[in-house]
Amino acid sequence: MDKKTLSRDGTSIAYELGGHGPAVILISGAMSTGGTVAPLAAALSDRFTVLWYDRRGRGESGDTAPYAVAREVEDLGALIAAAGGEACLWGVSSGGALVLEAAASGLPVRKVAVYETPFADFSEQGAKERAEYTENLTAALAEGRRGDAVELFLRLTGMPDEMIQGARQSPVWPGMEAAAPSLAHDNAVMGDGLLPRERLASITVPVLAVAGGASPDWLQEATRAVAETVPRGSYRNLAGQTHMVDPNALAPVLAEYFTR
Repeated sequence: MDKKTLSRDGTSIAYELGGHGPAVILISGAMSTGGTVAPLAAALSDRFTVLWYDRRGRGESGDTAPYAVAREVEDLGALIAAAGGEACLWGVSSGGALVLEAAASGLPVRKVAVYETPFADFSEQGAKERAEYTENLTAALAEGRRGDAVELFLRLTGMPDEMIQGARQSPVWPGMEAAAPSLAHDNAVMGDGLLPRERLASITVPVLAVAGGASPDWLQEATRAVAETVPRGSYRNLAGQTHMVDPNALAPVLAEYFTR
């Protein structure tokens, strides 16, 4: 990241800026940095000025304590100012939840697009499991058990145990452990995991919610629920795509939406 801006609380936020045209800011999800969305930035840069960044607590950005979701919203406010004072926002997974919160907070946002925000209408058992995840994650991070924290997250996503154990032996594991503290940030952004209906209903700008046709049914349903809950929502399903969406499949959809 070759640029930095200061958020309201003095935290340094590292970002990249490229392309030309109306401003679009890309927000990554859990266990990722701005580099994760760089391929999408490249695919959009012929039509937009694209900004992508390391969320606080990741990569080259700072992480001033205590953390609060409002601080990440302020980070986006600083980035919007750096991008010219108004921008469209796109976020993936928990990054999409952050984008929706930013829009509800009244930042100068023109349009919003999200990809597979993992909200759900939990059963009583599902709500209990979510609460247990929060408790166990908090304990693991407080005790410095970063590997256990990553494992908890991977299990939450549905990854089988044998794949998790394989990941522990892979070259990428140290980097995943390094990013583990930011899992608490994403958990805070997701709240109790339920669709925040009242908050979404307060969003006044257009929202496009996109899901992959090859993703689990519950993720597609959660994405559609976002589109149906915001006042100016629309839904799009990308055939054959999963949660790890192909930037070249997504970019044309975003470009058409952000320019109309």
